Amino acid sequence: MRIVDFEIRKECPPQLCDCERERLLDDPQADVSILRLNLTEEKRLLAHIEGIATHAQLRKLQQRLRDNLGVELQITPGSGEVRTVRGFHIRLLEQPGLCRKTRAAIPAAVRRCLAAHPEIAFAILNENDLLGGV
Repeated sequence: MRIVDFEIRKECPPQLCDCERERLLDDPQADVSILRLNLTEEKRLLAHIEGIATHAQLRKLQQRLRDNLGVELQITPGSGEVRTVRGFHIRLLEQPGLCRKTRAAIPAAVRRCLAAHPEIAFAILNENDLLGGV
């Protein structure tokens, strides 16, 4: 097992999570930056997401997640009509070290952010050709 120089996320019960944390730590070439997202940092991240007020801030968050943790957050309108924030597909791409609870908590925080700031949801829809160039 590799030793890292930062506090990492505690191990999940094996029957409850599929994060493959141990496999990640056993691989000397693996990027372990995702393990920086311990419970304290996750709570800070969720609070930050819920505090986002603009589309630009949301895009910046997506880029920082990608750069700092190697996590890809995808936010796209659903294939049908989008009437509420439930119509958006919001997900974190699965990867070793990313806890099942985190994969559920971050999209839920993004949904709460979109519900509180509908202008962000409209910007995402416009980005995906809502008005067809009008």
